[in-house]
Amino acid sequence: MYHGVVRMTLRRCALWALLAARLVGGWGVGWDIRWHLVIGRDSFWIAPHVMTYASVVVACAISFGMLVIETWRARGTASPGTVTIAGLRGTRGFHLTWWGMAIVILAAPIDDLWHRLFGLDVTLWSPPHLLGLAGSQVSNLGGLLIAREVYDAGWQRWTALAASGVFLLGTFYILVDQSVQTAFHRGSVFFFTFPILGALAFTFALVLAARLAPSRGMPLALAIGALVVQISILLIGDVGFALLEPTSTIGEAIAADPTSPVAVAHEMARRNGVVPGRSMVLRWIPLLPAALMTVADPVRRWRIAASLFGLALVVTSAGVLGRLPALSHALPSVSDGVLALVLGLACAVAAGWCAVKVADAFARSARA
Repeated sequence: MYHGVVRMTLRRCALWALLAARLVGGWGVGWDIRWHLVIGRDSFWIAPHVMTYASVVVACAISFGMLVIETWRARGTASPGTVTIAGLRGTRGFHLTWWGMAIVILAAPIDDLWHRLFGLDVTLWSPPHLLGLAGSQVSNLGGLLIAREVYDAGWQRWTALAASGVFLLGTFYILVDQSVQTAFHRGSVFFFTFPILGALAFTFALVLAARLAPSRGMPLALAIGALVVQISILLIGDVGFALLEPTSTIGEAIAADPTSPVAVAHEMARRNGVVPGRSMVLRWIPLLPAALMTVADPVRRWRIAASLFGLALVVTSAGVLGRLPALSHALPSVSDGVLALVLGLACAVAAGWCAVKVADAFARSARA
């Protein structure tokens, strides 16, 4: 009994240490995006890079360390709730977390090779960046599973799931953010790229967390939590810029490539009359759809909740983005709007179905 209590306490401490590392990593990534937007690309050893990679090192050390400890403690005897993969024994959640971080590590040299072959890119949607984000999401899923493994139903499990879910949703936010530039460039039905991709990605995160809790209020809690994290990222960036006072070379970078995503971001900010990198518009948009999902109850009626979220995200995005001066030239037609509603609905339902299947799999694995 004593050893079981110690083991569970260690796992819980490891979970919260991982969540703290992810928060620091989120600050680093958010500040890094803003750094490249307002300062430019300079040294690898800029403060946001150091913050980001330090958090990666810590997360890797924690997740891999837990597998090593569990493997050493087992010593030929099966520990309850653990499995062996590649010679390492541990819970399914810590395995998922570690192998996700391994993908993030793998993305780093691939990103370096990409830059050597194709030069410095300024887009988040390069293959190495997408690989790194995919690894982060696998690791974030591991955090959700660990929360189910180490806590029984109650406020502690809800809190751990909410914290893990905020990072899952926040990473999807980062992934989808650049889609507004697709609207700027192409207009028509592509004006709705953000809500359509969001219906696919955000719905999955929100329904999954709600089903795992289970809690009908989880979607709104995650949307508010992700908004608070974004505010903290802006504050960290403001303090960091004030302390370091880096010299901006962004003017030269924009002049060298006026069509780059960074140049487009500056042009959109100029038209909207805002400071580049400080807009919160895209974080406010999911709040109303998340509230409607909560009302619909994704635990008992996930199809209705997912459908309502997808449709509301398309309508809310149209109302908010359509008022931005930067997108006034790209406004869609009525037929484009109808098509976007159909696509948003289909994506939301498909994502909700996937979330339900993953939640059921996680529930079974946590009981195993």
